[in-house]
Amino acid sequence: MDTDAEMDQFNILEEKIDKFIQFITTLKREKEALSEKAQAQAERILELTNQLENSRNASTGARQRIAALLEKMEQIDI
Repeated sequence: MDTDAEMDQFNILEEKIDKFIQFITTLKREKEALSEKAQAQAERILELTNQLENSRNASTGARQRIAALLEKMEQIDI
């Protein structure tokens, strides 16, 4: 009987170890997925930052052109 009890304990231990390994494997997959998602988000942030900078540059250029046109209009003697 003692050997049956010991075998049951080994079986229980083996099941727990198997579940633990599955849990760790799942966590590793989730970590990898989150890491990929974070990388994609970082790339998107960089893309949006570049777009924002381009918009600012375009806006600055437009303001400069408007200022130059206003100066030309002031030179006209009406």
